[in-house]
Amino acid sequence: MAEESDLEKTEPASSRRLEQAREEGQVPQSRELMAFLVMAAGAGGLWAMSGWFVRHTEEIMRLGLTLDRQEAFDTNAIGQNLQLLGTEALTMLMPFFLATLAAALITPFLLGGWVFSSKALALDLTRLDPLKGIKRMISWQSIAEMVKGVLKTFLLVGVVWWVVRHEQDNLFALLAQPLESALPSFAQMLLYAFIGFVAALAVIALIDVPFQLWRYYAQLRMTREELRQEMKEMEGDPHLKARIRSQQREVARRRMMSEVPKADVVVTNPTHFAVALKYDNTRMGAPQVVAKGMNLVAQKIRELAGEHDVPVIELPPLARALHRHVEVGEAVPASLYTAVAEVMAYIYQLNQFMARGAMAGLTPPRAPTAVAVPPELDPGAVD
Repeated sequence: MAEESDLEKTEPASSRRLEQAREEGQVPQSRELMAFLVMAAGAGGLWAMSGWFVRHTEEIMRLGLTLDRQEAFDTNAIGQNLQLLGTEALTMLMPFFLATLAAALITPFLLGGWVFSSKALALDLTRLDPLKGIKRMISWQSIAEMVKGVLKTFLLVGVVWWVVRHEQDNLFALLAQPLESALPSFAQMLLYAFIGFVAALAVIALIDVPFQLWRYYAQLRMTREELRQEMKEMEGDPHLKARIRSQQREVARRRMMSEVPKADVVVTNPTHFAVALKYDNTRMGAPQVVAKGMNLVAQKIRELAGEHDVPVIELPPLARALHRHVEVGEAVPASLYTAVAEVMAYIYQLNQFMARGAMAGLTPPRAPTAVAVPPELDPGAVD
């Protein structure tokens, strides 16, 4: 049961999933909201610019229905009249077109914002699959769209029937009125019809917008397994991260081991810990730890020291203190200066002996067997 629930899309879409859907051009859409806003913009334009439309309509009808004898025999007159009529009609309808265009552009912004995605325009041959097309035709989504279309048709036809029934006397009366009075009356009836259409579309949009939003987010729901996989991708696979950390430690270990042959001395426990020290008085204020390790790493440090003739001194308290409190690349703390100074002094004497004393028959210096290490810095002493 747990595996089945993990494979069911019961979880809301994550922010990353929503962003990916936007990148693919998937955003909430409502054609009914667009139709309502376009019709509302048209009705508003008719209401605000009714005088403008009436005057230009009268002018267009007058130009179209007026033709004198001279123009009737002029071969260029008809073309000129058509051009003039087209210019007048375009001038009259331009504000109307601009208002409806602005309404159409505002609609996507109200739902999910404008999206410009090239992925939505990419060629997808699976859309041409006839089986998938038939499946889409008989899906619940198609049935819902069909029911919505039928209801919308009945609603709009009802509005038209109501307007015609309510204004039928005025419609017949227009036939007997002169053009100057008939056009304003007809424009008023047209405006009432537009308002009726807008009211009907408003009802449809109020139902369609919540439905489209619910369907959009329902389609993007995720399973628990998908959420876990997404979290792994965002935070990184734990196994991959562990492997990367292991590789990083290995690289750091190799880099550290490359410093052992350059060290001045290696202080050991003698088997559990090994710490390599180096001191350069021209660029270091105090000796630094260039390598350290325990168990197998300590053994490798001792082997490298032996291969490159780096002195190895067994001072367990100092080795433990340095391993616990000093990181690779850090200088020795002041609390260990005295102990480390004894070691470095021995190394200096040893280097002098190797350079001159061995040939002169001098006695080699004796390595320190004990140094003063504060008890609080020695893990062995504390334990």
